[in-house]
Amino acid sequence: MPSLATLGKAALVLTALGVALGTAVLAMPQFGKRAVGERRARMDASPHFVDGVAQNLVETTMEMNGEMWAASWQTLTGERQTPDVEIPVQRPELSDPSVPVQVTWMGHSTMLVELDGVRILTDPVFYDRASPFQWMGPERFHPPPLTLDALPEVDAIVISHDHYDHLDYESVSWLARNSEVPFLVPLGIGAHLEAWGMPAERIHELEWWEERTIGGVRLVSTPARHFSGRGLFDRNRTLWTSWAFVGPSQRAWFSGDTGPFDAAAEIGERLGPFDLTMVESGAWNPAWGNIHLGPDAALEMHERVRGRTMMPVHWGTFQLAPHEWDQPFVRLRDLAAMSGTPLLVPVPGQTMRADTPSVSDFWEGRAAAWEDAGRVAGTH
Repeated sequence: MPSLATLGKAALVLTALGVALGTAVLAMPQFGKRAVGERRARMDASPHFVDGVAQNLVETTMEMNGEMWAASWQTLTGERQTPDVEIPVQRPELSDPSVPVQVTWMGHSTMLVELDGVRILTDPVFYDRASPFQWMGPERFHPPPLTLDALPEVDAIVISHDHYDHLDYESVSWLARNSEVPFLVPLGIGAHLEAWGMPAERIHELEWWEERTIGGVRLVSTPARHFSGRGLFDRNRTLWTSWAFVGPSQRAWFSGDTGPFDAAAEIGERLGPFDLTMVESGAWNPAWGNIHLGPDAALEMHERVRGRTMMPVHWGTFQLAPHEWDQPFVRLRDLAAMSGTPLLVPVPGQTMRADTPSVSDFWEGRAAAWEDAGRVAGTH
C-alpha cells in the first residue's frame, strides 16, 4: 500500500497537471485577451469601471444562490426545452436598405438591420454552438439563414458584450480575414478582436453615450444592465451595452442582454422614439431577473425606451434557460395583444419592415398549439 507521503506527492503532481492544463486551455485564442496599454488606460479613466471591473448603473448581485443553481440544473435536465418541430428557415432576399426600417433575423441576437441607407449586423454568431468549442455547448435549433461568405455588404458590425452567444470567435475571425467592415464594441472588447486578427483601425471601442456616425446614421452605445466574461477569471473585465441606431428619418434600438433598470427611460428621452426595438425576451429565468429580460420585462423595456414596433430577440435558437423553447414568444404575444403593442416576429431569414409589423404564420401556429392544448405561457 502506498505511503501517505507517496499519496501526497501524487496529489501534488495531479494538482499541478490540472493547473497546467487549465492554464493551457484558458490561453486558447477563443477565450480572448485582457486589455492593455491605451485600451486599459481608457477603461481606467471611465466612470463605468472601478479597479478594472465594469459596473452597472444600479447594484446588481451576481452571486450564485439556491434559486440560480436550481434554474441552471433545470436548464440541463428539463424537458421540452428544444423544438419538437422543424423551425422553417428562409433564405433572405435583401433589397435596397434605403426602404423604411427593416430587419432580417438570423437567429438569437444576430440581425441585419437596415435604415436610412445603412445596413448594420448585430452580434454575429454563424457557427453551430454558443461555446468556446464547436464540439460541446448549446447547439443551434436551426441553421443560420446565410453563411458568412453569402452575407450582403454591411456598413458596420456592432457587438453588445463578450458572452459566447453574442461574440463568436469563429465568426469574428472569419470577418477579420474576409471583410473590411468596422466593428463597434464596448470598452475592453477590442483586445479580444485584435487577438483574433482584427486590424486595430477597424475597431471602435465605445463607452455608454459615445457614438460613431456611419453613412449619416448615428450608432450610439447606450446603457444596459448585465455582466461579461469568457473565462474563469475575467468576470466584468469588459463593458456591455445596448445600441441605438439614429438616422435622419428612422430609428431603432437593440437591447443586447440586459436586466430592467429605470434609467433606460433616458435612452428614449435622448434618442427616441424608436420605429423598432429589438429586445431580449427569452433565455431567462426569474432567478436571473436582474440581468436578463423575460417577455414581461421586455415589453416594459420597449415602452420605457419609447418604442413603436417591438421585435423579440434572444430566443428560439439556443437552449440557454429552463423554460420551454417557444414560451417567450407565446407569452409576449399574449401581453402585446392586451397592451396593443405591434409585434414583428419573423422566422429565421425572413425580412420584415417596422412600419408593417406582423407575426409569421409559423409562430402563430405555435401559439395556436399552446391554446389547443389548453396551456398558458406564464411568466416562468
